[in-house]
Amino acid sequence: MVKFRQAFVRATAKRAATRPTSIDLFAGAGGATTGLKRAGYDVLAAVELDGDAARSFSANHPEVRVFVQDIRRVQIEALLDELRLRSGELSLLKACPPCQGFSSLGTRDSADARNDLVLEVWRFIRGLRPRVFVVENVVGLLRDQRLADVLRKARALGYGVREYVINANDFGVPQKRRRLVILGVRGIPRASLPTSLVAAAAGLRVDEGAKTVRGAFALLPLASQSDAAARFRTPAANTLARISRIPVGGNRFDLPDEFVLACHERLGRRTATSAYGRMKWDAPAPTLTSRCTTPACGTFVHPEQHRGISLREAALLQSFPPDYKFVGSHGSIERQIGNALPVRLAESLGRIASTLLPKE
Repeated sequence: MVKFRQAFVRATAKRAATRPTSIDLFAGAGGATTGLKRAGYDVLAAVELDGDAARSFSANHPEVRVFVQDIRRVQIEALLDELRLRSGELSLLKACPPCQGFSSLGTRDSADARNDLVLEVWRFIRGLRPRVFVVENVVGLLRDQRLADVLRKARALGYGVREYVINANDFGVPQKRRRLVILGVRGIPRASLPTSLVAAAAGLRVDEGAKTVRGAFALLPLASQSDAAARFRTPAANTLARISRIPVGGNRFDLPDEFVLACHERLGRRTATSAYGRMKWDAPAPTLTSRCTTPACGTFVHPEQHRGISLREAALLQSFPPDYKFVGSHGSIERQIGNALPVRLAESLGRIASTLLPKE
């Protein structure tokens, strides 16, 4: 282990001298790291508490030092020492704190203990003083006072900060995914930051890729013949009967009366409107969630076949490469995929950040 760390440190120091560097907080299975590496960054370290997600991360990024622990227990001075970095040297800090407490699809519980993890972002900004920081989350985070406090402190530390509400589909992700992106750059005023990330990404070397379900699924043949993520949830007999009655482009409102669930009868057309919906071939997928292969939980039914989408199909809709490896049970991998920062969005953000890196 000691030899590995010594070799890692030497390689890190050598790379850091020529390429921009990054640390990935709340790294998940590594979607953001994949995009940042494509954008030319050396990702030096990642922090992720979930063991399965961390194993997926390491299976695809073995050169990155992964801290599998509660982010609140990561000591920044020890981190800097291990990576042979000084405060102020890191090019980019990326953070995607858990969003369930802020999401319209989650708990929306202001007392959710996970909400306080937003404050960890400030601790790392203060300790690492990265040249650029990028925070990605649900739009509901904008309403939280903890975020406002983090951004106020970052401005006081000398960062120009701007908030953006974006749709991942505008960055080549085959999915409608409305998100909040916060960009902070040390040493420049807010007025110098792009007013539009879409405009800022135009002309940068980003492979836009497919923007529809059809285009994403066209990559399926590139997956391994023994792809462990090719599996989908096997529906129970009554669920299969219900799905088979949903027409192309339809949802639960198109079901014959005998197949309508009692809970849906009570809800009417007020909520759960996307349940048992079929994806459309020539449109982006809806926002993927941590239950993105479960037909009862959204528009997650295959466009034509009588089943929910597979794990691999969901990963492609998050713009993961077709050969990306995932570790864990079906439910664990489903969460890893649904919670990921889409790869192409991360690549675009990384390239935009590169254009803003202070020349020091």
